[in-house]
Amino acid sequence: MFMLRSFMNTYQGDETTGFQSPAQDYIEQIINLAEKLDLRKPNLYPVRVKGQALTERGIRDGDILIANAAADPIHGKVCVAMLLEEPILATLLFRQGIWWLQPSRKDAFPVSEQIEVWAIIETLVRLKI
Repeated sequence: MFMLRSFMNTYQGDETTGFQSPAQDYIEQIINLAEKLDLRKPNLYPVRVKGQALTERGIRDGDILIANAAADPIHGKVCVAMLLEEPILATLLFRQGIWWLQPSRKDAFPVSEQIEVWAIIETLVRLKI
């Protein structure tokens, strides 16, 4: 067992003699989430969800959302808004020339002076299945 473990620690797939394994073309590189999600960009923020905010949109407690504070508002996108200094997740809607917020299981309400749309959600990361 020790020899196998030692072999596994030093084995490099590209250091073989003979024919190359056909499966080597399918070996994936290590995934760098910061690079894939482009988290070095200014105005991108990871936000952790607390509670069952938008389960009908597939967003669950503990999920991490990548919020873009510089994004333009888009009808139908999920956003982070500040309502009386409390952050909420809601779907952003544009109806009859007015922006509305549609929180989970509640009636939509118009964006007003007491509400600030802080960021548009671009990506969802789920750590637990």
